[in-house]
Amino acid sequence: MSQDNLIKMECSVCKRVNYFSRKNKKTLKGRMELKKYCRHCRKHTVHKETK
Repeated sequence: MSQDNLIKMECSVCKRVNYFSRKNKKTLKGRMELKKYCRHCRKHTVHKETK
């Protein structure tokens, strides 16, 4: 993956980085929020984009 499009996804409950993803920064200006599975919490939680 290209480093300039790479973002980290952090669990909003336990604050751990679980996922890495890509984002088109020209079309998506705000921070991404996705509901994904957290293996530390063992449930689906909201994951937010971090720096």
